[in-house]
Amino acid sequence: MANLNIDSVKDRTFDAIVIGSGMSGGWAAKEFTDKGLKTLILERGRDVKHIKDYPTTNMYPWEFEHRGQLPMAIQEANPIVNRCYAFGESAAHFFVKDAEHPYIQDKPFDWIRGYQVGGKSLLWARQTQRWSDFDFEGPARDGFAVDWPIRYKDIAPWYSYVEKFAGISGNRDGIAELPDGEFLPAFPLNTVEEYFSKHVKSNYKNRYVISARCAHLSTPNQIHLDQGRVQCQRRTICERGCPFGGYFSANASTIPWALKSGHATLRPFSVVESIIYDDKLGKATGVRVIDTNTKEAIEYHAKVIFVNAAALNTNLILLNSKSHRFPNGLGNDSGVLGKYVAFHNYSAHIGAQYDGAKEWTTDGRNPAGGGYIPRFRNVYKQETDFLRGYASGFSAYRYPERSWDGVGSSLKNNLANKELGPWHVGSHMMGETIPKETNFVSLDDKQKDAWGVPLLKMNVDYDDNDEKMKKDYIEQLTEMFTSAGFTNIQASTDQRAPGLDIHEMGGARMGNDPKTSILNKWNQVHSVKNVFVTDGASMTSTSCQNPSLTYMAFTARAADYAMSEMKKGNL
Repeated sequence: MANLNIDSVKDRTFDAIVIGSGMSGGWAAKEFTDKGLKTLILERGRDVKHIKDYPTTNMYPWEFEHRGQLPMAIQEANPIVNRCYAFGESAAHFFVKDAEHPYIQDKPFDWIRGYQVGGKSLLWARQTQRWSDFDFEGPARDGFAVDWPIRYKDIAPWYSYVEKFAGISGNRDGIAELPDGEFLPAFPLNTVEEYFSKHVKSNYKNRYVISARCAHLSTPNQIHLDQGRVQCQRRTICERGCPFGGYFSANASTIPWALKSGHATLRPFSVVESIIYDDKLGKATGVRVIDTNTKEAIEYHAKVIFVNAAALNTNLILLNSKSHRFPNGLGNDSGVLGKYVAFHNYSAHIGAQYDGAKEWTTDGRNPAGGGYIPRFRNVYKQETDFLRGYASGFSAYRYPERSWDGVGSSLKNNLANKELGPWHVGSHMMGETIPKETNFVSLDDKQKDAWGVPLLKMNVDYDDNDEKMKKDYIEQLTEMFTSAGFTNIQASTDQRAPGLDIHEMGGARMGNDPKTSILNKWNQVHSVKNVFVTDGASMTSTSCQNPSLTYMAFTARAADYAMSEMKKGNL
């Protein structure tokens, strides 16, 4: 029996354990297996294999029983996830249903999740922008949060590294506050988007409308073909899973790449209950997993552990990883674990019409979604009564209009005769929220989920800074639209709860001082050197750029450092 037990422990021991198989976890797995490390990838959800497990990817609209809509009973049973634009008949199978994984809302929070191999990388909007020093220096300059322990020069080579492998389309725009990257050809702006871009450049200082940068293969390079991916087909039904691998997902790229190495073991249906800390050794020795189907508890061991469970689940795991040394959560000497959670404010929109360019319309689809307006407020100096700023989307479109007048044959004739209407333009706000101690998540001390893990409690909300920023966005975009000759300008706001942006960040933030942060400049837990956090939980502040590219770069950089430290015997 002793030998059997030794063999069992040996079979459950790896060089590295990666918790989570999504956007950042996939990158950790790829980096470790590229260097020959025996790596365990843990995923709490089911396995989703590229192409094989995309059941709706090639379905036509008429093949859906409800023409793409979900029955009212399903919508009413899922009031939270139903607010997500992609939760429909074609992609509902990739989303967590409300009743299956409950959480506690001390303040309203729409937690949108995807529990499967690949996580939300199957569902993301695929927008990718680098940060600049204006973003990394923001907290130090403006006095909120804590200073980032890195600057742009530290992460720039890793942005390039992941961009080349993932495949990012865009133009080299030469904008200091939005650094250029390693780009494939951009998806071009249409004629009205281009008109607005030229108008803004001519009439405003330090304001730009550029082609949105996105993780789509406009023209694949050899490294993308080596992954088994081919050119984006511009279908814009990406949330179904792309059989071409035309956009970057862990399922199409990093996970199969890691598995192909022969050094990776993928274990789905594995809820990580906690990270095991050894008081005598002074380091983490492994993780405790609950099998989602059998409810069996299993322990796995490794020299290094990367926590990439997505921001809030990563906080949950760390908070639940208690020991004599860390009674309040792993690495939580500072007491800030779970605190300073932030997100992006998407709650304002503006639309209008344009009466020009009537000789033109659009043909085909643009997976980049049109234009992107980088942040222009409080960049070079503090110029408003709110901190930080916002980016904006911008798109223009034109569609046929029909008359619904008449009865019988006259109605049929009116519906059959289509004429192009005016151009419509639209923008949405993407605002930075300020990390605050009062925005936090914690564990409930009584309620647990089906696997015995405490439920997560949400205490996250907007503040006065967000309201001032929203007001400024509407004022500035209204003025820009008016200046461009757009008409029928209509601004709107909604009362969405935090979370629907699906850009939650923080809780295990990076920082220079262990007294005010959880992680150092290498995304390494200050007091537990063999545990790293490289997903959204690690973010010190949020900026207003889409965050996934930064998570990928952080992960590749931290994995490289971890392997270097392992070689030196420091881990």
